[in-house]
Amino acid sequence: MPRSRPTRVAALSALVALLLAAATACGDAGGLQGAGPTETAVSPDKLWPELTPASRPAYEIGEVNREVVKGVTVPGDDILDVDPVAVIRKEIAQSPGDYAGDDATYARTGRLMAECDKGAGRGRCPVLQPYYRDLTGDGHPELTLGFRLMPGRTTAVRVYTVEKHRLVKVMGWDDAISGVELAGRSVIIRSPSEVAGYEYRLQWTWAADQKAMLLTNDEMLRTGRHKQTPPSSSHRSPSPSPSSSVSASRSAAAPSASTP
Repeated sequence: MPRSRPTRVAALSALVALLLAAATACGDAGGLQGAGPTETAVSPDKLWPELTPASRPAYEIGEVNREVVKGVTVPGDDILDVDPVAVIRKEIAQSPGDYAGDDATYARTGRLMAECDKGAGRGRCPVLQPYYRDLTGDGHPELTLGFRLMPGRTTAVRVYTVEKHRLVKVMGWDDAISGVELAGRSVIIRSPSEVAGYEYRLQWTWAADQKAMLLTNDEMLRTGRHKQTPPSSSHRSPSPSPSSSVSASRSAAAPSASTP
């Protein structure tokens, strides 16, 4: 038989009393605690609504970095069989004035390329160990290369893929670099900032419609270190370097890791 309303109220009161007694006996252990007042949500203020929205960028910063590497073969369309050092040498050949001669911007890099006969990442070769990871989602690995631009503290980072039997560069960046990571379809580069305790974090992500890796995230983050770092090249304006293409010798590198 259904309880009457007075009976239900009495039962509910008894239950509440029991719960309060239990809470008092247990103290605060495991109990819910208030997080304080919730801040009121504030909508963003739109500034200068009278301005006409821009329809084109003010500066050309090369958002889409894509270039076929001529003169480098891809045996069997397998990027693992591409000679990384040969790729770098092709890039250097495109801008010989930057690497040849004592007054060249990257004269030491040009001279040390002769040390790359044993392959990338060996001895004094400026070409770093290559890494292979599927960054486009097509089931085939891409080639990520780095090489030191000397004298100076700048490192060049490049990503290559294979399209229609050709080697294609789909990403390139030169900067003072703290670290490089491959994550999912992205390349993440960390660079020192002029501001003590902060660093730049830039992320390039594969964009299928552009057939290239685009700079999708550009931010300054705290590092927890307060030591002043020497000035680096601007995160928006990479160090001037020759066009693009890189080289490194094939090695049994892990599919992902940070720059050695």
